[in-house]
Amino acid sequence: QVQLVESGGGLVQAGGSLRLSCAASGRFFSVGTMGWYRQAPGKQRELVAGVTRSGNTNYVDSVKGRFTISRDNAKNTMSLQMNSLDSEDTAVYYCNAIVDSRPYWGQGTQVTVSP
Repeated sequence: QVQLVESGGGLVQAGGSLRLSCAASGRFFSVGTMGWYRQAPGKQRELVAGVTRSGNTNYVDSVKGRFTISRDNAKNTMSLQMNSLDSEDTAVYYCNAIVDSRPYWGQGTQVTVSP
């Protein structure tokens, strides 16, 4: 059974930084594209950043220059470094990964940015 476990959320003041991590565990052969999504109250879930197995990245425009996604293929982990946070970044952040060609989701971690 594949599990994605997130960590690193919390409360931070505007302008601060947080680092989210996601680890894939269980029995599998390969982890493909990974990504971070977020869902704010009353809004649809959106892709924040993605990274392919080869390291190609993409970001939603609102986080470009502030967030950095990375992964470690040997450890099956992914991170999201979030800098210059503002209240618009407040949301539940979800890890997503394609594992053995199937999509999996983490349980979500809350990020709250206070003014």
